[in-house]
Amino acid sequence: MTRTAFVFPGQGSECAGMGRELLALRPDLADTYYRTADDLLGIPLARLCWEGSAKDLEDPAVAQPAVFLTSLAVLEVLRGEGLEPDAVAGHSLGEYAALVAAGVLEWTEALWLVRLRGELVATVGDRIGSATAAVIGLRRTDLARMCAEARAATGEVVEVAGENEPRQTVVSGQADAVAHVAAAAGAAGARVARLRTGGPFHSSLLGEAEAEFTETLIATEFRDPAVPLVSGVTGGWVTTAAEAVVALRTQLTSPVRWTGAVETLAASGTDRFVEVGPGQVLGALVRRILPAAHVHTTHTADRLARAVGALTATTV
Repeated sequence: MTRTAFVFPGQGSECAGMGRELLALRPDLADTYYRTADDLLGIPLARLCWEGSAKDLEDPAVAQPAVFLTSLAVLEVLRGEGLEPDAVAGHSLGEYAALVAAGVLEWTEALWLVRLRGELVATVGDRIGSATAAVIGLRRTDLARMCAEARAATGEVVEVAGENEPRQTVVSGQADAVAHVAAAAGAAGARVARLRTGGPFHSSLLGEAEAEFTETLIATEFRDPAVPLVSGVTGGWVTTAAEAVVALRTQLTSPVRWTGAVETLAASGTDRFVEVGPGQVLGALVRRILPAAHVHTTHTADRLARAVGALTATTV
């Protein structure tokens, strides 16, 4: 029996014009989501999504709500076609859209959390001078050793911030230390890609942000998941509202365990993954983790239509 997971992307999937093609399919989304978000946040998020440049989306306080909102709009289109997932998961920021899809958070509450998260991380990043890089081709243990060596050499913090797939690991921290790791990894034969995240995500440098963010989480209503939900923080199932709060609280300073999350979904019988939102990063990661998986992306109107066709054909 085919089981389908909806997976939601994080920052790095944003692009100029995202969400614009959706309006041709569902003009009502402009008022339901985008203009409502404009009013709630007090920024022209709709215009930035549809007409903004890549530079406009460099600020995590803008990029993160934009990715989140576009993912929700795609989710609404899929649900409008009668399509529902057997399970959900999200990568970093994508965990917020997954929580909405699972019925844990109301979407406007999640939007506020996403905006605050982006602001807090950007503030820390601007103050300390941060950087993030993806390293491809090294074992995590080797990269952790390089992080320790970089800390000793530079006096700055750099840490393993996530495992995207078995051969791709992310490091995050202060700029000089990240540059030291990048140079060492390159010398060891790895491929290194600098990421534009605007802050030291998933590192201990966000400890002060985590404390402030926790206050808002406590004041937010969480519900038990109505759809099976896998955490990108632990790689395991989230079964209660309390567990969801803990996952978001620790997410800022804990590494992403995306390989573990995908393997948990696969162990439950999931063999089809739909990347719900802009970009196609998660689809590529899932294919590397599970080469036999069926993966659908939804980042263009054509891809979305193909995904709907494929999903509808197997549910008739």
